[in-house]
Amino acid sequence: MHNIKVLNNIDQNGLDRFPKESFLFNSEKQEIDAIILRSHDLHNFKIPASVKAIGRAGAGVNNIPIDKMSSRGVPVFNAPGANANAVKELTIAALLISARNICAARDYVNSIDLDDVNLKSSIEKGKKQFAGIELPGRTLGVIGLGSIGVNVANAALALGMKVIGFDPKVTVTNAWKLSSGVEKVDDLDAIFKRSDAVTVHVPLVEQTKNLINSECLNLLRKNSILINFSRGDIVNTTDVLTALNENLLSSFVCDFPEPALIKHQKVIALPHLGASTMEAEQNCAVMVANNLIDYIENGNINYSVNFPTAVMNRVNGYRLTVANKNIPNMVGQISTYIANAGLNIEDLLNKSFGDLAYTIVDLDAAIPAKIIDQISNIEGVLLVRNLGSS
Repeated sequence: MHNIKVLNNIDQNGLDRFPKESFLFNSEKQEIDAIILRSHDLHNFKIPASVKAIGRAGAGVNNIPIDKMSSRGVPVFNAPGANANAVKELTIAALLISARNICAARDYVNSIDLDDVNLKSSIEKGKKQFAGIELPGRTLGVIGLGSIGVNVANAALALGMKVIGFDPKVTVTNAWKLSSGVEKVDDLDAIFKRSDAVTVHVPLVEQTKNLINSECLNLLRKNSILINFSRGDIVNTTDVLTALNENLLSSFVCDFPEPALIKHQKVIALPHLGASTMEAEQNCAVMVANNLIDYIENGNINYSVNFPTAVMNRVNGYRLTVANKNIPNMVGQISTYIANAGLNIEDLLNKSFGDLAYTIVDLDAAIPAKIIDQISNIEGVLLVRNLGSS
């Protein structure tokens, strides 16, 4: 039995994917094999040495110590694209709400004295201050053309907007999904110089922290709109407030409230609603559950943020997987130990991703413990797993 530690309220449709005959949850009677979570912060959580995989039922993984897991040979899975439609819809809603000053107009109506005998005329007189703009013909700049960014770009194009996008690392898959009407630009400055509204859809990594700052905000046209449904630290709050106060920005919509932003007249701060739909929570849970199961049972890796995609069908034979540093002669050393034991390799797959590599080997006979020990002791090997027969 494989023991899965569940650290948040994971959608039941995802948990139901785990076969009951081979998986159990939160057992205190055996070691933890994997962790599935949403927002729980693992940076201060003691992750047992027995953990072989971590699954995040969502896209962002800044609550997981990626580098530490990589050094242990533990893949971290996420669910990119599973919440893309939910975030796309919220982004389009943010554009519309900002363009038409809907929140400010609602607050105005709610503040009117109901005993005013001239109520109707007061409402009509006050509406002038909330005159907005229409989206067709305006330019939307999309930073990040992953699953969410592509969906947002295509939807904005359908609304009649001009759309420009920036992503130096756009994947082939997402490039195919992006409408030909979206113009791709090569530098971030172009997004801010040419856009009436800018929306951010990139992960929070060291390179994207404070990505949106005074340097790029000062390139904006007057009264532009900024939307951030990615991660709070991608935007420099102090610089955004300055841009708002100097009318470079007419509106800032974000999913990450903090004291300096809350109650600012030009800020619409939401309580992290990006992926908060029944459909998105279910999609994320099912996707990450499927990938955890496939990794635990078959050693296949799909949608890992720190390891390469590595999928090899199991037909017959006994499977061995090795996570290691991406250095020369690793496959050669692994193969040598296998050959010296008189075993025949029926199939082999080796993939690399940055400083890490991953090998799947199918053999014609059971794998002796001695081989596992020998391969584990190779310099640079991080984790060896004997998955037995199919």
